[in-house]
Amino acid sequence: MTLILGIESSCDETAASVVLDGRRILSSVVASQVDLHAQYGGVFPEMASRAHIEAIAPVVEQALRDAGASVNDMDAIAVTRGPGLAGSLLVGINYAKGLALMSGKPLLGVNHLEGHVYALWLTQPLQDAEFPVVVLIVSGGHTELLLMHGHGQYERLGGTLDDAAGEAFDKVGRVLGLPFPGGPNIQKAAERGNPEAFQFPRGKRDSSYDFSFSGLKTAVLRAVTVPANKSNKADAPVSEKNSVLRSGLNVGDASASFQDALVDILVEKTARAAAEYGVSEILLTGGVSANARLRDEMKRRAGLPVRYPPINLCTDNAAMIAAAGYHRFTAGQRDDLNFDVLPNWPLTRGTYTG
Repeated sequence: MTLILGIESSCDETAASVVLDGRRILSSVVASQVDLHAQYGGVFPEMASRAHIEAIAPVVEQALRDAGASVNDMDAIAVTRGPGLAGSLLVGINYAKGLALMSGKPLLGVNHLEGHVYALWLTQPLQDAEFPVVVLIVSGGHTELLLMHGHGQYERLGGTLDDAAGEAFDKVGRVLGLPFPGGPNIQKAAERGNPEAFQFPRGKRDSSYDFSFSGLKTAVLRAVTVPANKSNKADAPVSEKNSVLRSGLNVGDASASFQDALVDILVEKTARAAAEYGVSEILLTGGVSANARLRDEMKRRAGLPVRYPPINLCTDNAAMIAAAGYHRFTAGQRDDLNFDVLPNWPLTRGTYTG
C-alpha cells in the first residue's frame, strides 16, 4: 500500500488530496477562485498567487484530516511543478518542500498535464489502458494530442498554435456576455440554440495534428458584434473593447454554432490519429472534457471506446497529481528539494525520469 499526498496550485484552484496506490481517493479538497476572478472574465495572476498563499495550509490540513492520516503516514509528496502560472506554482512547491523537509518524505515534481491523464486511473480502478492509446488533453491554456506508449511515455502528435480550446471558450463567453468560466456557460446557452445558425470556420483543417482557435474566436467576434460607436471605422481592427453585441442576437445560436465548430475539429483530428496509429481506445481529459457535446461526438465518430473523467475530476484537482505521483514514485523518481517551477513544461517522452 502506497500513500501519496498530492498538492496542486498551477492556476486558480488550491487543492490537496491523499490517494492510495494511485487509484483510490481517500480525500480531495479544492478551494476554487472562480468567484474571485469572475469580475475580470479570466484569471488575474497576482490575485491568484495571493489566494493560494491564504488557502494552501488549510487545504492540505483538511485533506490529511479527511484521510485520517498525517504527513508522516505518507510514502511521498507529489506537487505540480508546471506548466502553469509561475507565482501560483511557487506557492504549492514551497509548501510541499517545507512538508518534505519537516517529515523527511520524498518529494516528486509532477507535470500538471500528466496529472490530467492520470485522472482516468482514478475513475476505473479495475481497468488499465491497453497501450498505446491516443490522449486528448483540453485543459485551460492547453490543447495537446498525444500518443501514450506506456506509463510515463508520451509522444506529442500536435497541439494548439495559439489559443487553446479552454481559452477560446472563456474569450467567446466574455464576448457573448456570459459568466466566467466560459465553458459550462456556453454549453448551457447552446442547449437552446441552433448549431447551424452560424457557419464558423474550422481552423487548421489540414493533415497535421495541430489546432488553431484564434481565427474561430475572431470569426465569432465579427459575427456577433458591431462597432460601439459611429466613430469606429468599418475596416478598423475588431476587438472586444470597441464592439457591442448586435441587437436581437440569439446568444444560444451563437453559442451552439461556436461550440459545434470547436468540437468538430477536436474530434476530427483525434479520431484520425486514433485510426492512423491503430490504438484500442481514446483518453479524453482536462476541463473541456466535461463538455457534453465533445464527449458525445467523440464516442459517435471515433468508433472506439472513449474514456473521460467524472465532472469533478475534469477540472484541476490534487487527486490527479497524487495519482501521477504514484506512478513516478514506483518508477523510482525522487527529486532534490532545490528544483524550481517550470511554467512552460511540455509533456513529452523526456518528461519521464523514473
